[in-house]
Amino acid sequence: MSAGEQNKPELTADEVIKKAIAARGDVFPEWRLIAEASPDTMATVTQTGGYLHKYEGIGGQEQQLSVQMRELIAVPAICGKGDLRHSPNHVRRMYRLGMTTRLIIEGALAFAYVVGWATMLNVSFAIMEANSEAYPFGKMPEGGEPKTLAPFPELEQGRKRLRGTEEKLGDMSPWQFGATVDAEMMRRIAVWAEWSSGIEGKDDALLGPGPRSLIIVAALATRGESDRAARFIRRAYDYGMTKRQVLEAISATVPMTGMVSLEIGLEAMQLAERPV
Repeated sequence: MSAGEQNKPELTADEVIKKAIAARGDVFPEWRLIAEASPDTMATVTQTGGYLHKYEGIGGQEQQLSVQMRELIAVPAICGKGDLRHSPNHVRRMYRLGMTTRLIIEGALAFAYVVGWATMLNVSFAIMEANSEAYPFGKMPEGGEPKTLAPFPELEQGRKRLRGTEEKLGDMSPWQFGATVDAEMMRRIAVWAEWSSGIEGKDDALLGPGPRSLIIVAALATRGESDRAARFIRRAYDYGMTKRQVLEAISATVPMTGMVSLEIGLEAMQLAERPV
């Protein structure tokens, strides 16, 4: 630590709250308690979380993943924890970014590939709460929920496979074994998996297979599934997504699931670079 840093005056609780509001737009009252107890903790959370979620004045120019994609990953990650207090506030932020309910549900659908339908239902409940006048946190955009989706880069990315062929569940050994026990079950689950992970050439889908793979990778990292995450990282690359986008997608879950999710994701990225 330099002499300048040693002599730097500590920020007060009010100062760190003001910085957090400038970056995020608002803060929950529980953050005020944390800021009063430990201003340095609040300041660190704002700087780290603000970078991960690309908040105003904190995100870097070199970051590749859009704010919208970060929120599409963060919201089901929050809802996967059963947090229905904070998630509607994120939904309202998504609305302010011009994101529609249909898009939010598509993102939740991809996350549900890993964590199940209950999380998608929690996202749906968060949307209902965000649209309720009784929910007190965050602002709805003027005119309410957007009816027209505002463009962002990932809506056009990852729609066409650039290399390799799609790996089907039915071709994998565990699923082939399952088919010997209940072939109809395996068929139905394969249909669900294809639907939630994205189908190339499905023109009415808002998110192509590439961005959906990013969401699935992030979800798998929260479950500790580095091998399976590596498989979807390769799929994301096959659809033209970048290494930086993969890393930033994984990092979007850190505030909700901890830095270990990022570490698992990094291990998966290393695995994805090994010859298959």
